[in-house]
Amino acid sequence: MSNFKWAVENVLHHEGGFNDIVGDSGGATNWGISLRFLQNAGDLDGDGLPDGDLDGDGDVDIDDIRNASRAEAVKLYRDHFWKPNKCDAILSGLLSNKIFDMAVNMGSKQAWKIVQRSINKLGGDLVVDGIVGINTIAAVNSLLAKDFELVTVIRERQGNFYETLIERKPILAKFRLGWRRRAAF
Repeated sequence: MSNFKWAVENVLHHEGGFNDIVGDSGGATNWGISLRFLQNAGDLDGDGLPDGDLDGDGDVDIDDIRNASRAEAVKLYRDHFWKPNKCDAILSGLLSNKIFDMAVNMGSKQAWKIVQRSINKLGGDLVVDGIVGINTIAAVNSLLAKDFELVTVIRERQGNFYETLIERKPILAKFRLGWRRRAAF
């Protein structure tokens, strides 16, 4: 099984099916794909239609989320998260899976800032800018023999990130258990 197939199965496991939770800033979600994301997905495939218009009715709304298929979610994850985050270039399946999952959950920029800070904690010297460039990928891959040590630091920082969100916005405490599980994964 390729790293993507393994990673997307884990994301789908974390994310579950349709829900519309009050206080979730992404709005309604299905398979972890949020309405906010779909409305901003653009047209990566270049067919002139928004990638988020899953039902083909000319708009991107809750119906697109509610009726999204698993296959559509997998394609969106591959095109909008896996590829842009250069997860195929990461030699460790453990790290590509973790980084992909974080990018889906908290956004790519925040995920990569956590990775960059974690690498620096282990002796790296990266600019913490949230950009997945050649230096960041090289630094991740240079720690292949220490991938579990790096993922342990990433998990800790990810957990701290969620706690900071809850401190700033206490209504988010309802997500604490799920976020803790996700950080520990």
